[in-house]
Amino acid sequence: MSDFRIYTSILFSPIEKQFLNDITLSVSPKTGLITKVHKRSAAETSSLDGATIASPDIDLRSPGPNGKPRVILPGLVDAHTHIFLHAYSDTPSLNQMRDESPTERTVRAVNHCRTALLAGYTTYRDLGTEGMLDHDIHIRNAINRGIIPGPRLFVATECVASSGGYAVRLENITNGVPRIADVGDGVDGVRAAVRRRVGAGADIVKFYADYRKRQLRYPPSTWPGEPDIQFPPKSIDRNPNVPLFNQEEMDAIVREAKLNSIPVAAHAQAAEAVIMAAKAGVTSIEHGFEPSGAALAAMKEAGCIFVPTLAVLELFLPMEAILAHTRKAWDMGIKLACGGDTGAFDHGQNAREIELFIEAGIPLEEVLTASTLHGWETCGGELCGRKFGCLEEGWAADLVALEGDPREDTDSLRRVEFVMKDGRVWKKDGVAVGIA
Repeated sequence: MSDFRIYTSILFSPIEKQFLNDITLSVSPKTGLITKVHKRSAAETSSLDGATIASPDIDLRSPGPNGKPRVILPGLVDAHTHIFLHAYSDTPSLNQMRDESPTERTVRAVNHCRTALLAGYTTYRDLGTEGMLDHDIHIRNAINRGIIPGPRLFVATECVASSGGYAVRLENITNGVPRIADVGDGVDGVRAAVRRRVGAGADIVKFYADYRKRQLRYPPSTWPGEPDIQFPPKSIDRNPNVPLFNQEEMDAIVREAKLNSIPVAAHAQAAEAVIMAAKAGVTSIEHGFEPSGAALAAMKEAGCIFVPTLAVLELFLPMEAILAHTRKAWDMGIKLACGGDTGAFDHGQNAREIELFIEAGIPLEEVLTASTLHGWETCGGELCGRKFGCLEEGWAADLVALEGDPREDTDSLRRVEFVMKDGRVWKKDGVAVGIA
């Protein structure tokens, strides 16, 4: 099969962190890889004006069909998702995990994957099944086999947590509650948990460096009419984030993952856990929203990628200090990646994370790099077995076309008119292709 060409007028390069003009990409339909990146001369560009681009070549030059600029980005990467969750505003997470059937949750996950792909997200880093055991592996494999459409998935299966750490907490557990973590205690215990995740087929190890584990000390009302605790402590003390592992255990988690060539994501909200996880050498810190210069310094020194998950935090917390903390991380040179904890809010609305990065005052080119190339790095970079997140020779032909120019109109990030993943077109002129 011969290569086909994609003609563009405006294309963003995460490596150069700038928008390039008049680029032609050659793509192998057999491998789904970009085989050549060519900068057209003025004469070549002029000769194309008014010319008909014949199939299988693809014309993504500006203007688009609606007369607006057409800007090409690498396929977007959401670095923190949960395909088995849907918006908490519809159904609280407890009810999803406890009450929805595995079949319903699987059907929802399939729908979420399709929706994400059509929104321009060609890769998802999915950090925990939230009560669905290892089912994310099978969704990933179904996508890779071409059975269902969806982003390229990198999955964590179940997260690793300590006894009593990350669990469904109810005052009445006699009817059973779903398991939501692979529990390990002590160096030997956490090593075994990581080995179980690797053996199950995980692409990533996620562990809870901290969590709010003391909920049942002052349990909240969980159903209408249930009385609340009288005279509870102030909210920050009612159920604080506390470390779930000691330093030796965190070190062992990372050490075992590295032996298996697997990246590590640490859920760490409070500064203490961020510092411990960074010291252990994790690939990425998830959330990390407690403003702390010491926590940022620890991430910087360790070379961690920071995934601040702003889109989920705005559902629950005041954002001014959190946005300032994120901007400070960028100012310090900490590598950022965009991942919204998508699933807590609707799949398909992933661009909210990009918008919040921009609201934090981070330059657009840096934000687009965080949502593409840095996403690849959170998935393991060279460990992924395939390069994506950048439109360069030898990299996956994952690309999206926006209806409009995000330099002038950030709303264009939500107007995705064309999607290609691995050289296959999934959306054209705003309409799904090859999806029933």
